[in-house]
Amino acid sequence: MSKLRALTASALTIVALGAVAPAASAAPAAHASPAKPKHEPKAPKEFVALRDVDPTIIQEIRYQTPHNFVGVPIDGYQQPICILTRPAAVALHKAQRQLLRKGYTLKVYDCYRPQRAVDHFVRWAKDLKDQKMKREFYPKVDKTRLFEDGYIAEKSGHSRGSTMDLTIVKLPARHTRKYKPGERLVPCYAPKAARFPDNSIDMGTGYDCFDTLAHTLDPRIKGRQHANRLLLKNTMEHLGFVNLAEEWWHYTFKPEPFPSTYFNFPINRRSLRH
Repeated sequence: MSKLRALTASALTIVALGAVAPAASAAPAAHASPAKPKHEPKAPKEFVALRDVDPTIIQEIRYQTPHNFVGVPIDGYQQPICILTRPAAVALHKAQRQLLRKGYTLKVYDCYRPQRAVDHFVRWAKDLKDQKMKREFYPKVDKTRLFEDGYIAEKSGHSRGSTMDLTIVKLPARHTRKYKPGERLVPCYAPKAARFPDNSIDMGTGYDCFDTLAHTLDPRIKGRQHANRLLLKNTMEHLGFVNLAEEWWHYTFKPEPFPSTYFNFPINRRSLRH
């Protein structure tokens, strides 16, 4: 999960949920019209599926699975696909071309994130009894501090469509097994061989690690791990992406087409059809 920063309400333009059809006028129950389904919002035409721009980038959309800090699939992640604004997707394609020449590939964990998913994170963070994924994702963080420490907020840059969480994988990419709910968890800052299997090159922590070791330039990260983070950072920044200093995996393409709009369309192919 990318570190989400609370923003002032006056700066936000939130794209509302699709309208629900009005109820039928009063009538005997036997003759009542069936309820009409809610109309989901669509993505603006500036959004694309990353696979349509670059099918070679690996997609491991974590929030569509239970292997995340909440421990269940997240609201709005209806299909395991990466959706981005077109400028961000095109720039990511350029980064991929550079890395392929060096024997690597990009892998995205998360891209556009609907507001309903952020709302899911907020509800979870307020439920202090639900800590089933603590051992892996936030072993040293008291859950009462998730908002104060900035790990959870009510708005996310991901919802604007030009932010992604990603890593680098050495080619040929090894298969990564699926997480089995209930399996033994290992802290995200443990040595790579001990952590949950990920075909990412060693970045010093796992993805979505709520720990200061995940800060991109943390001085405790040295040697090959430090070099790996710089490989990602230098590749992305050269093409207009900006890293969030507290998360080695988090990048935003600038300038953003929608710098103050937070979308809520679900993640599926239908959202891109007009």
